[in-house]
Amino acid sequence: MFEKIRSLVAEKLNVDIEDIKMETSFSDDLEADSISLFELVMSIEDEFDIEIDDDNIESISTVGDIVHYLEETIGN
Repeated sequence: MFEKIRSLVAEKLNVDIEDIKMETSFSDDLEADSISLFELVMSIEDEFDIEIDDDNIESISTVGDIVHYLEETIGN
């Protein structure tokens, strides 16, 4: 799961995949703005055929947060 998310984050935010760890913060480490995060969420929803509600999106601040959310929602 982490590797798939890592790949999506690298592609959508145009960052080096090696810079993406579980604890990587979207805003602090990757300097992602709200539009970039929206596009990333849309890509994740398409990739995993799910819909992430707004309350859950607001609680996601790191790569690990989205990985844990997906593991809980759709499993491994």
